[in-house]
This record gives sequence, C-alpha cells and structure tokens, in this order.
Amino acid sequence: MFELFQKGGPIMWPLLFTSVVSVTIILERFFFLLIEKRKRNRRTIHEIFSMVAHGEIKEAIAQSEKTSDYVARVLLCGLKNKDKSLANALQTAASQEIGRFSARLYILDTVITLAPLLGLLATVTGMIRSFNLLGGAELSAPTVITGGIAEALIGTGFGLAIAIVALIPFNILNQVVLSVTQEIEISATELELL
Repeated sequence: MFELFQKGGPIMWPLLFTSVVSVTIILERFFFLLIEKRKRNRRTIHEIFSMVAHGEIKEAIAQSEKTSDYVARVLLCGLKNKDKSLANALQTAASQEIGRFSARLYILDTVITLAPLLGLLATVTGMIRSFNLLGGAELSAPTVITGGIAEALIGTGFGLAIAIVALIPFNILNQVVLSVTQEIEISATELELL
C-alpha cells in the first residue's frame, strides 16, 4: 500500500489528508448520533404534552429539565418563554438543536467535492510528467511514460474512492438531520397548538 501511495505522486498527500478528515468526521458524527439516540425519550415528550394540555406548565417545565432529549430542550425553551414569544423561542431552540446535528457536515461535503478534483489534478500532473519524460527519451522506449501514467491513474482512483466512500455516510447523515428537523417541527407545532 505504501509503495502504491508513493507511485501516486505528490497529490497523494492532500488525498490522504482528505481521507483522514472524512473518516474522522464520519466517526464523530455517528458517535454523536448514537449518544443522542440513547438520550431520546419519547415517553417524556408525551408526558410534557399531557401536562401542558392540563395547564400544568410548571410541571411540564420541571419534566423538561429532567431529560437531555433534544426535543424536550426545544419544548423547554418554548415553555419558559411562552409569555414573551413562544414561536420565536421554539424557532431559536430548534435552530440550535438542528445546528448540533448538522455540525461539520459542510466539511464532509467539501471532501466529497475536493477528492475527485485532486484525483483529476493527479491525472494532469502525471500526464505532464509522462510527456516531459517522453520528450527527452527515444520513441522506442515506451516504458519511460508508464511511471507518469501510473501516477495519473493511482491519484484518480484514490480521489474517486474517497468521494464514493464518504458520499454514503454523508447522505445518511443528511437524512438524519432532515428527520430530526421534522420531528422538532412537529413537536413545536403541537406545543403551539396546546
């Protein structure tokens, strides 16, 4: 693998960096989601709604403060600010929670775009190197250009592989953010109606 990396040329270093960044972000985001899933407590949310429906606002606030559920945090902000601006408080808290779930996804998006472009750059630099070597060699020595072609193909392959491997978790993470957004919006709307 190290020999293949060396044959890929100098563009392999930025490709290695992008792959390390993407793996780090993917792992961090999935651990974050695992922790948030463990904190999730739908039963508590139903209890909060039941208390609000019965006019027990202080009890609902106390119940919201006991849990670390992200939906309960949004509801708590709304309940604490119900006399000032319930809708704005819910919207602000929802934005903060959604921001937590979508944190650093823009970096993963950049890696997915950047890795194939770096692979393309490796193709160009490898071909330039091949043609430079060909210009100074005898035309009867075709092995002269194989090093540059290998550099071009290895870099392109690695760039595409990084983008492909990062794309699937990126789409999964985006779908989770969409699901969390819908869940928060539905709960916030239900609280407003109550």
